[in-house]
Amino acid sequence: MDTDRTRRRGTPDRRLKPEARSPARRLVVALTGASGIVYGVRLLERLRAHKDVETHLVLSRNAERVMGLETDWTPARVRKLADRSYGMDDLAAPIASGSFPTMGMVVVPCSIKTLSAIANCHAADLVSRAADVTLKERRPLLLVVRETPLHAGQIRQLLLAAQSGATILPPVPAFYARPRSVADLVDQTVGKILDVLGFDEPSFRRWRGHTRGGGDP
Repeated sequence: MDTDRTRRRGTPDRRLKPEARSPARRLVVALTGASGIVYGVRLLERLRAHKDVETHLVLSRNAERVMGLETDWTPARVRKLADRSYGMDDLAAPIASGSFPTMGMVVVPCSIKTLSAIANCHAADLVSRAADVTLKERRPLLLVVRETPLHAGQIRQLLLAAQSGATILPPVPAFYARPRSVADLVDQTVGKILDVLGFDEPSFRRWRGHTRGGGDP
């Protein structure tokens, strides 16, 4: 196979590099076709500051479409933020197997379609398969579900996913942090994701309680 020609056609390069980090510090990140692609992009940017973490990225086809509608990013640029990237149909990728150790997985943003596939163990593509593997191996799975309002059927899917071990982490703004821009709101949610995963994330502002007379929390 002509590897250079394959790469020029846009096929993600999933070869393992010799400088691979500790298996305990591999994180799978999936971006799917819900509004809020900026959350996933920003998470990948923040993870680059954590030099001991190896990121494994999957972009769904709908995520690529939404990316073009909501941002100036291209799929190629986003893939460069990760250490490894894979195609949606690449069920032979390392992250499709529980024998490939990781520290967990984040689906950000998580569409209702992807939520339903994960909640019902319908592992028909790499995102849902990697998520299913994460759950069965008892690793953290964070679903940043981006949809509102929710009907009863969608709420049932959230419950099923949570009962299987997933953490449901919707991108809810924390206004105590006094956000001044959309970027501030995005960073607070991304900081919360990293905090839940156990990262020491300086950009995440915590509630420090309220003192009489007000002031910055």
